[in-house]
Amino acid sequence: MLDDFAEVGKIVDAGATNKPIKDYELSRYACYLIVQNGDPEKEVIALGQTYFAIQTYRQEVADHFNQLDEDRRRLVVRGDIKQWNQLLAETAHDAGVITNEEFAIFQNAGYMGLYGGLDVEDIHARKELQVGQKILDYMGSTELIANLFRISQTEEKLRKDSIQGADAATSVYYNVGKEVRTAIEKIGGTMPEDLPKPEKSIQEIEREQMARLKAKAKKGTIMLDE
Repeated sequence: MLDDFAEVGKIVDAGATNKPIKDYELSRYACYLIVQNGDPEKEVIALGQTYFAIQTYRQEVADHFNQLDEDRRRLVVRGDIKQWNQLLAETAHDAGVITNEEFAIFQNAGYMGLYGGLDVEDIHARKELQVGQKILDYMGSTELIANLFRISQTEEKLRKDSIQGADAATSVYYNVGKEVRTAIEKIGGTMPEDLPKPEKSIQEIEREQMARLKAKAKKGTIMLDE
């Protein structure tokens, strides 16, 4: 336990005794032990416990995601995108993207920024999709994650910067998409339009998952976390 502490200096108590007090620099693990065993009624302890709880949850989510196969990763990220798209639509509306035409232009701008100028119709054609098939349902997990990032970051910027006006919001969406594309390029990643189209759609995977769960339910082998 003592190895987790490193004395870094001394400070003088402002009280009447002027008794010197040692000042310690704590490792992350030492902080964790102190916080977890401290009095949660003290604000600093309560904040510390909340911090470590959040970090633990994030790690558990990350570990769980890494253990999933590609189909399940696609399902998870596609579900996140649906929620973020709804939130983005509401934030964009508050910013002034009101009419259907304005929203269509707004949506295209996000794709054009990320896909190097390709709009929804271009991507749809590139993936050789049929009428009514959604491009997000025919993306692998890597491509979905790139789109999730542009969507979530655009929503945050519109809200944080209090963007007003359909043109201004559309410009933000394009620029955020372009920044994500630049980041992918800098790390040597594959451009989203060059990523392979999965053989199965999200709907096909969902049907397979449902059939598998129903089969397990009939056999009585379904687990609670499924």
